[in-house]
Amino acid sequence: MPITLAQIIVWLIIGLIGGTLVGMLVKRERAGFGFWTNLGVGLVGALVGGALFRLFDLLPALEQVAISARDVVSSVIGSLLFLLGWWIWDKFAR
Repeated sequence: MPITLAQIIVWLIIGLIGGTLVGMLVKRERAGFGFWTNLGVGLVGALVGGALFRLFDLLPALEQVAISARDVVSSVIGSLLFLLGWWIWDKFAR
């Protein structure tokens, strides 16, 4: 099934929401990491969270083209896991 423009737009919106929420949690600032970094972290988090949630069949129907709470939850969890991995990599790679 090819990726549609609607799916890309939904991923961008969910990624931005998830990344902003995680940025606010981690930095304890309203702006989080800033628009572009929030978007990047959220998009990676959406991919990581979506893959993990599909792998463990936690929240079915994540592939639907819709913005829902389950999509944002998977993006936030994926973003937190991504940032944890980034932090671990940064801490031990030096």
